[in-house]
Amino acid sequence: MANLGRPVLAAAAASLALAAGAQAAELSTMVVLGEDGAAQARVITDAKACPALTVDGRRRPMSQRAAAGTLPVRPTASAPELSKPAAFPVLTCEGQLPRGARRAAVAGRRLPLPGPLVRRIVVIGDTGCRLKAPDAYQACNDPAAYPFARVAARAAAWKPDLVIHVGDYEYRENPCAADKAAACAGSPWGYGWDAWKADFFAPAAPLLAAAPWIAVRGNHEDCARAGQGWMRFIDPRPLTAISDCNDPARDIASDDRPPYAVPLGGGAQVVVLDMTTAGTKPASADAPQHAQFAADYATLDRLSRRGRYTILALHKPILGFTNELGGLKPATPGIQSVFAEQNPAILPKGVGLVLSGHVHIWEQISFSSDHPSQFIAGFSGTQEDTVPMPKVLPAGAAPAPGTTVGSFSSWIAGFGYMTLERQAADRWNAKVWDLDGRVVNRCRIAGRKSRCEKPQAD
Repeated sequence: MANLGRPVLAAAAASLALAAGAQAAELSTMVVLGEDGAAQARVITDAKACPALTVDGRRRPMSQRAAAGTLPVRPTASAPELSKPAAFPVLTCEGQLPRGARRAAVAGRRLPLPGPLVRRIVVIGDTGCRLKAPDAYQACNDPAAYPFARVAARAAAWKPDLVIHVGDYEYRENPCAADKAAACAGSPWGYGWDAWKADFFAPAAPLLAAAPWIAVRGNHEDCARAGQGWMRFIDPRPLTAISDCNDPARDIASDDRPPYAVPLGGGAQVVVLDMTTAGTKPASADAPQHAQFAADYATLDRLSRRGRYTILALHKPILGFTNELGGLKPATPGIQSVFAEQNPAILPKGVGLVLSGHVHIWEQISFSSDHPSQFIAGFSGTQEDTVPMPKVLPAGAAPAPGTTVGSFSSWIAGFGYMTLERQAADRWNAKVWDLDGRVVNRCRIAGRKSRCEKPQAD
């Protein structure tokens, strides 16, 4: 691998270094952006108390978000014999970062701060290493088969102003099978800190140090999976007994939290949707999610009117394709069906671009109908989809009712990340990067339309 630069390598080393003397390790730090762009410092530590946050030379106390402890086992997406209590032997701390702050640090480690105008964005998604019984065992011990650390280092070296992760961080659900020892022996599993650290915080360290994050929740972070860790470590909203995923009776409310907007400056913004339970079939009127999704649409519609250009970020694509053995299919009818009841065009006029993951490829779709472009960036570490997308879509193929595809592009040949560079609030240049830092495709985004140089990248 080429030299990625001293700051990136230092950040990676710092994530694992122990502080001198009696001071405990600062295991991980990040800055996560929430409602209206409020920036929050997060620290995960094995210390007994939260460290102080220093902002522009002044010390500010951090508050405890979640105490260390092992949570009782709860029903999960796995069989009981493949589930276990989630152990969190670490303290999660949080502290608000005031707008306009110029410098912030925790225990001598500098934190990345948001600026007034975001120009350079890294987009990644589906980054964890899949360990799922009975037959999905990614080679987590092989950096070539699980390259998220390399993706994070490459993306950090690009020096983004912002990172958008479009969901699915923690995939190590079940123990490595005995006959897969060469691939994953010794891997932590379950939903506790050890699995979160191996799947996300350790490999992502350089990128966590490089820029603030907009973190989109994926279906692997719903309450029946890694939701307990998601809520204590990453979710930008307050952690409460209603939202902590500890009580299965509250899962429906915890698995769909209200949308929020993050301004990017200059009239652009990102609106984040948390719709982890959306299914591959239309949602019936009596489904628990139906009323929530309808409320999400109303909030999205309202928020999208606040900026000149809205980028919608959610895990499951609303206007994307998935390619299965049975052929191309719309990715998420469970969202489309409810949104179409509110608006036959499915998405509000104010939405210009949609960013998603979930499908383990890179994909771009622009429409000749009046719909926003959809980009999918679920190709940053998780075992990739194996059914290739066609270079030319079949006649009449549409990812949602009422849509007409104008241009389509995909890449399924490897892992990587996407970047967005601002030309104007509603004009962005996108690039698709592979593990070697090579640009494999370039796209131009203008309002709701986009076009890429290659219909299928090599």
